[in-house]
Amino acid sequence: MTIVHGPDKPSALYRGNENDYSLQLNRWFLKPIGAWPHTRATRITEKLLSKIIQIICYAFIAFTIVPSMLYFYLEEQNLDTKINWVGPVSHWIMSVINYTSLLWRSKDIRCCIDHMASDWCMVNRNVDREVMLKYAKFGRSVAGFCAVFMHSGVFSYSVVNSLTPIITAIGNETVSARRLPCPFYSKLLDTSRDPANTIVLLIQFMSGFIANSITVGACSLAAVFAMHVCGQLAVLYTWLNELLDEKQTAEHKLANIVEHHLRLLNFISRFEKIMNQICMVELVGSTMNLCLLGFCSIKEWNARNTKTIATYVTVAISLSFNIFIFCYIGEIITEQCKKVGEMAYFTKWYRLPHKTALGMVLIILRSSGVIKITAGKLIQLSLMTFGDVIKTSAAYLNILRTIM
Repeated sequence: MTIVHGPDKPSALYRGNENDYSLQLNRWFLKPIGAWPHTRATRITEKLLSKIIQIICYAFIAFTIVPSMLYFYLEEQNLDTKINWVGPVSHWIMSVINYTSLLWRSKDIRCCIDHMASDWCMVNRNVDREVMLKYAKFGRSVAGFCAVFMHSGVFSYSVVNSLTPIITAIGNETVSARRLPCPFYSKLLDTSRDPANTIVLLIQFMSGFIANSITVGACSLAAVFAMHVCGQLAVLYTWLNELLDEKQTAEHKLANIVEHHLRLLNFISRFEKIMNQICMVELVGSTMNLCLLGFCSIKEWNARNTKTIATYVTVAISLSFNIFIFCYIGEIITEQCKKVGEMAYFTKWYRLPHKTALGMVLIILRSSGVIKITAGKLIQLSLMTFGDVIKTSAAYLNILRTIM
């Protein structure tokens, strides 16, 4: 049902372009890894191609994770060396869990995308579209920054690792090989010699790109959905302020406001359903990895290895930015949803007809319930949570330094 709230009506093409603009980067990030959800109109060949891409992505990631786990349990005995490798391998493991979550929730993601398209069509005034477009641009910018930070951080680590050769003595022969981003079980393949070393290195680079794209895709999707929520709430605030205008009856406007508010709450509920598992993985994984990065940086500092320290700092910034985005999203959605009740209260409700004014009470009561974006339905995401992640990482780092 179309909500008519003003005389200005844009063309369908203009509205479609705005929605496409807001989701363009998400499509670029998710389509290459087969995680962009299908529509009913998607052809069978496209669906088959997505399935093939998904199998290839899983195969690349498994080629990195499985030999690394075998290396941990069957080959490497030195605890210090194991700690150095835990961080990189955990990044791949987190990515495959998030990839599975994205594929598992593809129908919910498609519903949210369709919901966004409907919202662009339902809001008809140019002033409302401008507000929505402002938030869409911000969401798009966050998605772009997330891609730059994540890819540059992990890619720089992989490149610097590969530029640091490993020199081993085999009998009377000295062999030099490129260091891999993740360890590889030597009984499966001897990576100390070419061409095996080069082949495994290229495969790990490719799987690293896939793992980064998964994380970027999840983070950018969360940013764009959250900014769409903020845009819709901003439109709702405008409608509440204009409740006493004489162009339409207050009762008709209030009905539109309530309907719009309920649609938005439904969108937030579905958004939380999509993201809570991914947020939990990111929260736990980032806490552990920031701790390990700090520990490895201290060791490299003692060894005066500035090149490696620079890569560790870059990766730490990438992880911090990633988890900050999730926490910021949770904070802003909670605060903006509370504001609906405040805006309803500060309208001139006392000038409304008695029965219409009672309807405002329902909006205030509904807004009094705290809307939360959670990690695994256990931890509410907020800026305080981000601070807790940093403090917990620092506490674990102190414990690790004491033990080691």
